[in-house]
Amino acid sequence: MTPVELSRTVLRAVRCAVEEGELDVAVPERVVVAPPGGGGCGDYATGVALQLARPAGETPQRVAGILRAHLLRQRGIGEVVVTGPGFLNISLRGSAAVGLVAEILAAGARYGESDVLGGRVVPLVVPREVRAVVHADVLRRILRSQGADAHIYADSPGDIRAHVHTHVHTHVHTHVHARTDLPLPSSWHTVLGVPDSLPALPAPDGDVAAPRVPLAPVPVAAPDALLGLGRDAARWASVYPAAHDRVVVSGEHLVQRESNPLFRVRYAHARVRAVARNAADLGFQGEPGETSSGRALLALLGDHPRVLAAAAAQRAPDRVARQLVGVADAVLPLLPDVLPLGEEKPSAAHRARLALAEAAGAVLAGGLDLLGIDAPDHL
Repeated sequence: MTPVELSRTVLRAVRCAVEEGELDVAVPERVVVAPPGGGGCGDYATGVALQLARPAGETPQRVAGILRAHLLRQRGIGEVVVTGPGFLNISLRGSAAVGLVAEILAAGARYGESDVLGGRVVPLVVPREVRAVVHADVLRRILRSQGADAHIYADSPGDIRAHVHTHVHTHVHTHVHARTDLPLPSSWHTVLGVPDSLPALPAPDGDVAAPRVPLAPVPVAAPDALLGLGRDAARWASVYPAAHDRVVVSGEHLVQRESNPLFRVRYAHARVRAVARNAADLGFQGEPGETSSGRALLALLGDHPRVLAAAAAQRAPDRVARQLVGVADAVLPLLPDVLPLGEEKPSAAHRARLALAEAAGAVLAGGLDLLGIDAPDHL
């Protein structure tokens, strides 16, 4: 059960309580569920009881108790615990987690893709600035993963006209046709993997044109230093900070230690691949199954499709980067328990933990691909 599905389940519980006369409130349009905070337990928590208490004329604990009874009747809910002033802490049944892992393994690196933006044309318009171009290149990948038809265009028609004018007059005695795109520095293409030029935004086709999506993240103060980081680190440095935050270019992007979030993400992927190879040498493979390990990791994996959709809708590729850091930090503590120790034989628990780790590896690989960054099998 994904967080979106759980949110709908909680709404059904509220609706049932209202229909049975236990609560006299308007059913909210949406309910927020998230991994439990300090003092919480289970897979997810929600403060919907606190939200409904005042309009219901009841205490939050009373509302939480009513909703708990209805939630326990819902499919996929294992346990519900009320903590604090009235937070509902929800544990999913093992079969729900098993199904999630199986779904991710079946989809592989494409898990989280959807057609939620199918048929939507999204023209991304950027200035001739290195971070903006990288930002647009990543966002184009994310938008296409959600079904949108996204393209990048230059936000410099004057520069394009000047280039065309210069090109035509330089080659006045030839029959070369004038270009209508804006060339970018060749190093941007060779180092960063972005396009070597940007076309001008075409004239509207028909009466209705797709709305322009201008992208103008805070420019990089030292573009040459950014290029000096190489493709993977430079792309990460460009998109990991939010668009309104400044990019700090330093050697920290290249160091192989825990303080470097890119290293943690790539290291986690490489460790998952290494554990899978070691398991194969021992004669077993991952198989989705019930495990008491990785509750926080399961919550992050289940939330991944929502994160991708939100990153596309909000034009925020940094959300994908931060999601990958969360997945990496959650899967690394699981890995020491995946393989049997000493004379121990591989058990169902080992196979289930391996399948969960491989599901995390698939999410890391897919997310890094969206960012245009290599997901190494060895590091």
